[in-house]
Amino acid sequence: MLTNHIRNFCIIAHVDHGKSTLADRLLQITGTVSDRDMKDQILDSMDLEREKGVTIKASAVRMNYHYGDEDFELNLIDTPGHVDFNYEVSRALAACEGALLVVDATQGIEAQTLANLYLALELDLVIIPVLNKIDLPSAIPDEIAADLSSLLGVPVEDMIRVSAKAGTNVEKILPAIVEKIPPPQGDNQNPLQALIFDSHYDSYKGVIAYVRVFEGQLKCTDTLRMMANTTEFKPVEVGIFNPFMHSTEKLEAGDVGYIASGLKTVRDCRVGDTITQLNNPAPKQLHGYKNPKPMVFAGIYPVEGEDYDDLKEALEKLQLNDASLIYEPETSQALNFGFRCGFLGLFHMEIIQERLEREYNLDIVLTAPTVEYEVILRSGSSTFIDSPVDLPDEGEIADIREPWMDLWIITPTDYYGSVMELVRKRNGVYVEQEYPAPNRVQLKFEVPLSEIIVNFFDELKSRTRGYASMDYQFKEYRSGHLVKLEVLISSEPVDALASIVHKEQAYSKGQKLVSKLKRLIPQQLFEVSIQAASEGRIISRATVKALRKDVLSKCYGGDISRKKKLLEKQKKGKKRMKMVGNIEIPQEAFMAVLQLEED
Repeated sequence: MLTNHIRNFCIIAHVDHGKSTLADRLLQITGTVSDRDMKDQILDSMDLEREKGVTIKASAVRMNYHYGDEDFELNLIDTPGHVDFNYEVSRALAACEGALLVVDATQGIEAQTLANLYLALELDLVIIPVLNKIDLPSAIPDEIAADLSSLLGVPVEDMIRVSAKAGTNVEKILPAIVEKIPPPQGDNQNPLQALIFDSHYDSYKGVIAYVRVFEGQLKCTDTLRMMANTTEFKPVEVGIFNPFMHSTEKLEAGDVGYIASGLKTVRDCRVGDTITQLNNPAPKQLHGYKNPKPMVFAGIYPVEGEDYDDLKEALEKLQLNDASLIYEPETSQALNFGFRCGFLGLFHMEIIQERLEREYNLDIVLTAPTVEYEVILRSGSSTFIDSPVDLPDEGEIADIREPWMDLWIITPTDYYGSVMELVRKRNGVYVEQEYPAPNRVQLKFEVPLSEIIVNFFDELKSRTRGYASMDYQFKEYRSGHLVKLEVLISSEPVDALASIVHKEQAYSKGQKLVSKLKRLIPQQLFEVSIQAASEGRIISRATVKALRKDVLSKCYGGDISRKKKLLEKQKKGKKRMKMVGNIEIPQEAFMAVLQLEED
């Protein structure tokens, strides 16, 4: 098809504003999916996406649309809305020329609406504002259209007002896409340049790369080459999504489709790489993506040691599917061999854990998440650590710096006080405020990352009845009075339970942690001591009492010395058992570090 008849666009919005439902209606209107095959959230292929009601993976689909006596090819990329999947959104935007900005007519502009909008504007995309859910009784489309107008500079009458659920006015979106979004620039005669914006692994076809062709064309018979790592391959097939994989003869400039590479090793096909032809290579690579910076780190260990290789393979395949996941091998005294993984946020970590358990049938243990600290040594050098275990000796440390974030919270003005109180409780610092709408306030804070990765979002939602939204961005590393809090079980330090805390909170957190672990660690046939230590001192201790057999039950009557002898014998046996005894620590104990705030 001629490039001037192609339109590449994506849908961006805050989580739960109706992106996937709108995509469903567009697929129905264009006849891409028949009514018989239609189901809700058809582009959300994972069970997890349906259960949680959020899009996790960006997905592409081609629609054919007849407009004004001409046929057009519309390539839609559906994007996630949660803050933890921002990297997915940025990659999808790079493959498009325009974006539908969907805003809920009952909730208005949210934090992630703004974050995704700024990403799109940075890439000079054409923005088409769409007001969704206008059929709900609580909808206030006129007020929200006015807010959007002042934000984007678009006249109120140009806003498309729809109800994706009911299908109202959705047909007005397609002409707007054709008229307002520019066609892709590119020439079929130029050397091939195709950007990989996503990928997944298929056990029959190898690594499948999702590509946007910027220049040239490619056929199934061509020998192709990855420009970054110089891997050469002949594709098994090339094709498009409509919405499922459908093979075609070729992909041309402006097209969005897939290449089944046949490559079996995941490392050979990286998101952000450029594919070109071996015999007519492009002079340079396309501008890829900046590497995502993980914010949260946790250890993932197999429950059974023999599953280590399976876990490694599963993480490799997941990394192909989710380029923002990073991992490296690590060893723990308590949990043996596993991996240190980096995530974009706590929700991202939860999704990876569930995918490992469901898709790869693995039993895994996760340690409590931490952030990355900068340690300044007395020698003048500095190092970054993402695990308390890697902390150098206290005598070598001059200072420990923790990551601070710029935090934006958009909330109705009614909840101003409770949001302020929540952030102050989490050691946040107020910076400024703006009023994007008459009854909504955008508050900006600076806050330590370690304070917002655990339960902060849940607490924010409960304090504001679900109306507030947040977005955050790394600012800098700042000095803090930080110390290592260790946990010793039977006098042995358990590295997986160690954490880095503020010095003034070490005593209270140590006490809470010890009390919690006492409830979680099951009784053994011997006494188990639980201690919290910081700066070389024991600051709290508890003992899990031993399970005791009543050895005196068979000793009735007679001299007291007989009873003493039996008790002494039992005492010796317990002592010997303690020397060789192995304490099983349940998964809940490793997550106890997280739930301290709730008690």
